[in-house]
Amino acid sequence: MSEKMTCPHCQKELTNWVAPPDSGWGEILVCFNDQCPFYLGSADSILNKGEDQRSLGCRYAVDPANKYEPFSMLAICPK
Repeated sequence: MSEKMTCPHCQKELTNWVAPPDSGWGEILVCFNDQCPFYLGSADSILNKGEDQRSLGCRYAVDPANKYEPFSMLAICPK
């Protein structure tokens, strides 16, 4: 994939990532910037339960196979 796109939240370049085979996605573009405001605030937007040191959050992503439609990809975030 040769597309170069940036995250609208942090302006960092999105990274090509091949999703797991059972996910239903192929290659997607993901913001892996751990300082991205979208990622940093995402754990507060999801009801997180448990006592461990991690919680669920989201990373900004787009799916080239779906006309570059943006979506929130679940991710593990530090608490």
